Parts: sequence; C-alpha cells; structure tokens
Amino acid sequence: MNHDTSAEQGFDAADLQALVDTVRRFALERVRPQLDAWEAAGEIPRELYRTAADLGLLGLGYPEHLGGTPAPWRARNALSQTLARHGTSGGLMASLFSLNIGLPPVLAHGSPELQAEVVPPVLRGERIAALGITEPGGGSDVAALRTTARREGDDYVIDGEKVFITSGMRCDWLTLAVRTEVEPPHSAASRVAAPQGGSVALGRPGGDRSANKGASGISMIVMPMDRPGISRSALHKMGWHCSDTAHLRFDGVRVPVRYRLGEEGAGFRMVMGNFNGERLAMSAMALGFAQACYDEAVDWARQRQTFGAALIERQAIRHKLMDMRMRIESTQAWVDAVTARADAGEGAVPPPGRPKAEQPPWGAATHAQQGSVGAHSDWVSHVCLLKNHATQTMQFCADAAVQILGGMGFMRGTASERIYREVKVMMIGGGAEEIMKELAARQSGL
Repeated sequence: MNHDTSAEQGFDAADLQALVDTVRRFALERVRPQLDAWEAAGEIPRELYRTAADLGLLGLGYPEHLGGTPAPWRARNALSQTLARHGTSGGLMASLFSLNIGLPPVLAHGSPELQAEVVPPVLRGERIAALGITEPGGGSDVAALRTTARREGDDYVIDGEKVFITSGMRCDWLTLAVRTEVEPPHSAASRVAAPQGGSVALGRPGGDRSANKGASGISMIVMPMDRPGISRSALHKMGWHCSDTAHLRFDGVRVPVRYRLGEEGAGFRMVMGNFNGERLAMSAMALGFAQACYDEAVDWARQRQTFGAALIERQAIRHKLMDMRMRIESTQAWVDAVTARADAGEGAVPPPGRPKAEQPPWGAATHAQQGSVGAHSDWVSHVCLLKNHATQTMQFCADAAVQILGGMGFMRGTASERIYREVKVMMIGGGAEEIMKELAARQSGL
C-alpha cells in the first residue's frame, strides 16, 4: 500500500517538490493579489488560462502527444491541494480546471481525430472545456435526465437544458450527457428507488441494468459551443464568485455524429466513471482549503492581543487549533492512501471486452482512466467516504477559523470568510453527502 509507484514511473520526489513550489508561487504572485477583483467581476481573466498552461498546470496528467505531461494522481492531487491552500478560492479552481471534468471522457472514449481537435487547444489555454450533466429537474439522478439528441442523417439535433454548469458562460467545448433513446425517463422501469431521491445511478452491484431504460438511453456528445440554438444565462451563487456558472438551453442545436463519444447508450457508465476522479480531486481541494483556514487562524491568533496577551496564549484557542489539526492530519493520511491505490491501478478498469493488458500505459492514461467505465468497488467506496470526510474537515476548519478571527472572520477579504461560504458547494457538488454514503454502502455490498 505504501509502495511509491510514482517514482518508478518517472515522477519522483524532486519533481513533486518542484511542482508544489511552482503552484505556490503561481498562487501567491498571480492569484492572491487579484482575487478580490476577480470575485467582484464574477470571472477570472482568460489570460490566466494561458499563464497556467505555460506553467504546465493545465496539461498535468494528459498524454504527451496531445500536449500534456504524464503524471500520477499523486502529482495531480498535490497541485489541487497546494493551489487550494495558497490560492484560497474554490471558484478559481473550479473554472481554471473545468477541463479536468470535461476532457476525461473525451480521452477515454473519443476517436483519435476528436481528441486531436478538442484537447490540445484546451491544454494550451486557448479554449475552455466544461461538463454538462445536471438539469433543472435533477442532479444525482443521472438516469432521469431529459435533454434529448435526435438523430437526423449525419447530425444529432439537441433540445433541453443544463444548469449549474461551471465555466458555462465561456466554455468552447461542452461534454454533454443526452438522451438518444427518447423514452419517458421517469417510467416505472427506468429507475430503481433509493433514499434521498437517488436512482440506479448509485449502481448496486449485480443489478439488472437491462431493465433500466433511463440509464441505457444516455449518450455522451462533445458539443462545440458556437452552434446556433444555444443560449446561456449567468447564475449568481453563495460562493465561488469568480467562477462563471450558467444555465444552458439548447433549441434544435445540430451537432455532427462524429462528436459522439463511444457508442449510443453507453453514456451512463461514462458519467459514473468520470465522477470517481472528480471526487478524489475534490477531496484534495477540501484538504487544502482546511489547511488555508488553519494557517490563517494560527497567524491571527499569534498577532491578536487580548487582555494583554496574544490570543494563542489562551488554552481554548490552542485546543481549537489542535481540533483543526487533528482533522487535517487524518484527512491527509486518507487522501494519500486512496491516491496511492489510484496510482496502483485501482481507480480504473478497462471497458467491457477490453483486456486489462490493452489499457493505455500509466501516465499517458491518467485522465483517460478517470473517464473510463469502471473501478474497483472497494476503492470507489473509499473515494465516496473520503469526499465526505474531507469536506467535513473543510467545514469544521472554516467554522473554527471564523470563530477564532472573530469579527474579522465575518469580513470580506479573509480566506476563512470566503472558504466558509464555499463549503456547501463542496459538500454537494460531485455527489451530495447522502448519495456518497449510499453509494459507498452499495459498493461495499451492503
């Protein structure tokens, strides 16, 4: 379990430290001085994508022949955790790295020609990629989505809506979940009842997927976002203010069939596989945000004078800081353990009918494996529980830091205030806590 696969695969400790140092400088020099202005503007500047690309951050974990840098999960999570800790903005990370949820299905299931068209400009920071799954009628119940893609000759004609789409106002490519088997998605056969509105999307092992017409009718299409019939409306949020978030509407949008990923009806499993990588990355981010809150609370407690002594001289404050540290350390250990298992190959298995020996080599396939159709059940269970644990750690540390900062913690401009507002989207996005618990239980055979 503790065997370091990343070192033997060409990404050693020195490479990892160099990456962490680069990300820290990027956060402190290019992000933090401008962050308040970006929050007020409601978006990050497009040139920031090019800056991040020039530093190699956007291409980390992508195949070299498409312009990326092969890297293990260990390195990708180090990037996420470091930028969260020193950049202190979930909105920045959500927008800047929306490619990491939009492109993995393209790598795993797109044709070589489609990959060559879509991926390189995104990794260069010239184009923005996003993912379109959630609809006004539901999020976690993926099998019930209603956006349709009707085949007409060599095109699909797409009608429907997507909501809460990160980078939705500016994305150039949208990896879109659609219904190509146009049947009523809420028919009795289309879903299996589950608590809290969950569906067969939770994937009980051994379930009869053939009975699920909702899931079997879903496909994935990469939509060029310059097509006629697309409208975008900005959404205003509690947090993530510098991340553009959109409600998208499609009215007879024509997309060539060649933009479909894989076979018709195979999209549901693509979506489920993509969630695993997103949840692991969010766990690393949540850990970094918890560390940011701890850092700010310690600095404030050392500087703030109360009744003739520094705040940190008060036992109650020191104990509160140790409560934060205890949760951070346990989360770090779990993130490291789950990441090591992902790098060892437990985070992805080949599609049905494709032998494991035919998987792309490690490094060239890191993001492609995120978008693959399956993973080891025990690993998936751990990822779900880790996401809950990490975001609860973030929540506890944000609350504790605001309390330690007192009135200053209630003021805009502090990292803890911003992170406090961003906790809930981390606990909901990528799979709500309740869904994560149920999926973990089912993946555990319960």
